[in-house]
Amino acid sequence: MNLVESLRTHRLLAIVRGKDPAAALRTVRTLAEEGIAAIEVSLTTADALSVIGQARTELGPDALLGAGTARSAADAARAVDAGASYLVTPALVDGLEPYGVPVLMGALTPSEIEVALARGADAIKLFPGSLGGPGYLRALRDPFPDVPFVPVGGVDAQAARAYLDFGAIAVGVGSPLVGDAADGGDLAQLRARAAEFRRVAAGETP
Repeated sequence: MNLVESLRTHRLLAIVRGKDPAAALRTVRTLAEEGIAAIEVSLTTADALSVIGQARTELGPDALLGAGTARSAADAARAVDAGASYLVTPALVDGLEPYGVPVLMGALTPSEIEVALARGADAIKLFPGSLGGPGYLRALRDPFPDVPFVPVGGVDAQAARAYLDFGAIAVGVGSPLVGDAADGGDLAQLRARAAEFRRVAAGETP
């Protein structure tokens, strides 16, 4: 299953960002154990490339393990070399096509969305989602009915449900899901949050 198909099916992208590489790796492992199919490790994570590489070894070649906060072609090259199978950008980034992996490209305005699509984005990371909220996504669906949107930024369980109801193929969730786990926090609480977001993604009321 490719990235966009997985996002349409599972409707959830977990975003791991932390200051402790070992804790970040444990967080990725725990999310995978809890059935989160698509996991992104932000390149702002401490020793992110090592985390991606070790996670790839543990999760295997078919896991949807990506690198987030990719801001340049150089970032993309290092991330793919470490084992990332897709890239997530915070904004419009050029020169990612040669790396041959799916790209979830950050965009907010209609003009930015058009540029991202022209640059070969497989899906649009609507960021920061909190700026316009679910109502903004609903407005975008009229001129962009076939564009796969993944809102990211301030997406808690309640907002996630609204975004999915308004046509997002998935939601990208960082701190409301991961909490402090990637900094050494409680993994039991992470498992509970993962279960909650999986219920939301499945259409249950948060």
